[in-house]
Amino acid sequence: MKWTREAEEAVAKVPFFVRKRVRKRVEEEAAARVGAGEVTLEHVRTCQQQFLNRMEEEVKGFQVENCFGPSGCPNRAVACDDLPRKIEDLFSRRGLRSFLAQKVKGPLKLHHEFRVSISDCPNACSRPQIADIGLIGARRPRVSEEECSQCGACVETCGEGAIILAGKWPVVDWGKCVSCGQCIAACPTRTLQEEKKGFRIQVGGKLGRHPRLAEELPGIYSPEETLEIIGRCLDHYQKHCQDGERFGEVLEKTGIKELTDGRPQTDDR
Repeated sequence: MKWTREAEEAVAKVPFFVRKRVRKRVEEEAAARVGAGEVTLEHVRTCQQQFLNRMEEEVKGFQVENCFGPSGCPNRAVACDDLPRKIEDLFSRRGLRSFLAQKVKGPLKLHHEFRVSISDCPNACSRPQIADIGLIGARRPRVSEEECSQCGACVETCGEGAIILAGKWPVVDWGKCVSCGQCIAACPTRTLQEEKKGFRIQVGGKLGRHPRLAEELPGIYSPEETLEIIGRCLDHYQKHCQDGERFGEVLEKTGIKELTDGRPQTDDR
């Protein structure tokens, strides 16, 4: 549906973590009005008032957000288009809304929801560093036995300056590499090949009055392993959450060791 400039400017001021939801409600509001051919500022204001006055009805207990990767982004390190749905199914089975309603003193608000943010590459457009659980697509390279032509394509492609040509082979500085996989795609001789593909997992990020950047669990995890760890995170959260506090606040008290205990540690260089 077409939006007027004033309506676009107004919805752009809505907090980013509920902006998609508000846009959807605004378009529903406009569609319900007979003869409304476009979304106007009036529709936005009406919807905003509904959100403010009936916020508790909007709270479902969790949010799962995705970057633009599935729309055809060329930077995708990993493509797992059904992962958001599987995460939604996992959260739906946990009854997060009922859990929060028992823990939170007073009405539920949207900032109480447990947030998962998925980015298909290290550009991290969906802000995984400030979500309760952030997933970052990763494709880690390895130096194979295929002869290097010394073309320098990998060096030119790497935005981190993590690769140099030393002698006959490229050398990767693993302290700088963010596992974006761009060098693998650029290498014409397959000297650089894929060693591991999956997701880096960050936990405990949040904004608000006391912001906190997420901590990263060591390793790169397959989609199946990622779902398992998300389940562990939910177990940990529901076990230790006392008043509806965010996951980051829970982890400040407990640490992250329990999230990976019993799992083989993936080599993270």
